[in-house]
Amino acid sequence: MALILCLETATEVCSVALFRDEILLGMKESSVRNVHSSLLTLFIESVTKESGTKLKELDAIAISMGPGSYTGLRIGVATAKGLCYALDKPMIAVSTLQAMAIGINYKLQITNFESADEMQNAKCKMQNAKLSNAILFCPMIDARRMEVYCAVFDKENKEMREVHAEIIDEFSFQGFLADNTLVFGGEGAEKCKPALESHPNAIFLNDFRASAQYMNPLATAKFNQKQFENLAYFEPFYLKDFIAGKPRVKGLH
Repeated sequence: MALILCLETATEVCSVALFRDEILLGMKESSVRNVHSSLLTLFIESVTKESGTKLKELDAIAISMGPGSYTGLRIGVATAKGLCYALDKPMIAVSTLQAMAIGINYKLQITNFESADEMQNAKCKMQNAKLSNAILFCPMIDARRMEVYCAVFDKENKEMREVHAEIIDEFSFQGFLADNTLVFGGEGAEKCKPALESHPNAIFLNDFRASAQYMNPLATAKFNQKQFENLAYFEPFYLKDFIAGKPRVKGLH
């Protein structure tokens, strides 16, 4: 029975979950921006303490590898590497968007829609999709400005469209939407909703976010296959180069 600590810091969410195989032993998370550096280690300590486990008992540490926030990814990976070095444990890297697709698949069954009409409309779309066995999932992460990081996965979590950065408009995903019901989720999906929500085959989940609780199926599969990362050389999947903003000095223009 594998005891795996999952860390999600690729987005605005700072999330920690502890699993023993498929059993969630504990989870802590916050969606407050820019708190990863101050909360991550506290969440790890809290989750292990409340579950009655010790860090030395871990079998592996799983990290959400991106794409996502440059700073968030750096904090998460540095923390995971530090724990793995100190505890002599293997590190597992999990695709952030692939884990989110697992979450969308699960959340779709229990989500709350904004109105009765929206819920009925979504149910009709899902029923049509079930009849044709054509429900796909599109997790989206805000990439700032008008871009999102996104990918498309099927119900078996197989990647149908590779991870990429894209500016979304009303013509995006036309090929998928023509023959499938496409379920969008994530903070990136919220800003794309006005462009795509009118399509009869598009469903948007409300308030869906990345979370460490969705990482476990992928982390467990990699653990069983011994697909571990090289701690010395592993780098997060940034997808885009980091661009630092220009500091503003009062009085200078």
